[in-house]
Amino acid sequence: MAAAAMLASTALLAGCASNGGGSGSGGSGGSEGAQITKAGVIGDQAEPGQPVSGGTLSFAGYSMPSSLDPTKTQPAGSTGGTEMANIYDLLVRYDADKQQYVPQLAKSLTESDDHLTWTIGLREGVTFSDGTPLDAQAVVDSMNRFTKNRGANSQQFQAGVKSIEATDPQTVTVTLNAPWREFPAVLTFGYGMILAPAAYADPNNFKPIGAGPYTVANFAPAESLELTPREDYWDGKPYLDSLKFVNIAGGQPRIQAMDSGGVQMTFLRSAEWVANATDKYPGYYEPLNVADVLQINNREGHPGADPNIRKAIALAMDPDVINQRAFSGDAHPTTKIFAEWSKWHNDVPAFTQDTAQAKQLVDAAKANGFDGNITYVTVNNPVSQAIATSTQAMLNAVGFNVDVQYTATITDMVKRLYVDHDFDLTYGSYSISDAVPFMRLDSALRSDSSNNILGYDNPEMDKLLDTAQHATTDDAEKAALQAIEQKIHDDVPFLSLGWGANFVAWKPNVYGAMPSNDGIMLLGNTWIQK
Repeated sequence: MAAAAMLASTALLAGCASNGGGSGSGGSGGSEGAQITKAGVIGDQAEPGQPVSGGTLSFAGYSMPSSLDPTKTQPAGSTGGTEMANIYDLLVRYDADKQQYVPQLAKSLTESDDHLTWTIGLREGVTFSDGTPLDAQAVVDSMNRFTKNRGANSQQFQAGVKSIEATDPQTVTVTLNAPWREFPAVLTFGYGMILAPAAYADPNNFKPIGAGPYTVANFAPAESLELTPREDYWDGKPYLDSLKFVNIAGGQPRIQAMDSGGVQMTFLRSAEWVANATDKYPGYYEPLNVADVLQINNREGHPGADPNIRKAIALAMDPDVINQRAFSGDAHPTTKIFAEWSKWHNDVPAFTQDTAQAKQLVDAAKANGFDGNITYVTVNNPVSQAIATSTQAMLNAVGFNVDVQYTATITDMVKRLYVDHDFDLTYGSYSISDAVPFMRLDSALRSDSSNNILGYDNPEMDKLLDTAQHATTDDAEKAALQAIEQKIHDDVPFLSLGWGANFVAWKPNVYGAMPSNDGIMLLGNTWIQK
């Protein structure tokens, strides 16, 4: 239950990113930045010249972590991933320009010819910040702890991995149960954040000891984090004198802090604020499929248990109405899982609004005893209200009676959705990048996933997810993902409302920030031009 709640809060935060301005899909947007459809660094910057040392870089993340233990939070870009990656480093990072995974803390990562073994070679002489060596056994122990404590993606890891062994002091051998092309992705998130043995030696006194470029000087959970550079970092002492993460709620206040010089970097998800920031700042842009989603409770006892009611919901909705009313036209509405820019885009049809057919399905359900009532649960802020009331109006127009209920806090929302399952509809985000298409679909749709908010339980979908996980070529993976999208279209366990993006903006005099998956930024070689 703890793992479910942890992942739930992340999904909600991602959704509230959209809810606080963070949506996306379709193809139209309000600015040049909104048209970008490839991950990478964008924006104009002067030639950097030689790096210089000194200064403090302040980073306003999307949501500050409440813990620095990677097993107790979601180590994603929007929810503490950058903060933790700069303490623990990552074994592997994703290079968007090369569109491949490259070693970071690791020296090498090699897949066997039969696709059943991944070998992680470690750099010689790397130490944790407490001076102890980062060797193969430390990596194995850290990964095993992550699995035992049910960190993010641990269900997929346990299902896919047969064994992890320290086959020599500098080599970790991971043996799989079946091929898993996306395995390197887990090494860019929590499994790749290696903890020193002393970090968790006392289960009641966790210490943030890692092999990254910085150590913790001061941490106020969910509020602020100050890091100090390591003299003995394996890639050289960082140029910065200090790295600070600060909590600034909302896209507009974060951009205002950038404009005033109060912060030098910030993480944005809102369509409106991403469009604003890409017009004036360089940064790392990462388009995401299914950044906005209407989630339907498929469990028995809820209207969504009836597939015809789910189809009626899909046919009643026009995502562009939500775009206009909630996002001022800056979002990218589409009901496709993989948008037109995606390498995984396919010819599965999108849903288009058909109110007449939707009404027929609702009327038929009422004739069979359905009372027409649906409960929509969401957090209470202006954008969430706009999404909720737009959805309510479109569904009421075809015969539903939608009761919008607002929760007082995110904690209440987590309990209601993920613990009590007390909702019929809610709004969120799956944030599926082209680099990692399988993992979040699996998390949302697999029958026994602790993060399956939908209660969707379909053995055929589980088999399709297995096929996608075990694909060994792009063509095979694309075919498998198309089959998954077709199954989503047929069953309507949820409805995609649009694609969106992460954007990590920085001031024009900031150089050397290195991105990885999901907007996680490695700042060991970052510096500020005077």
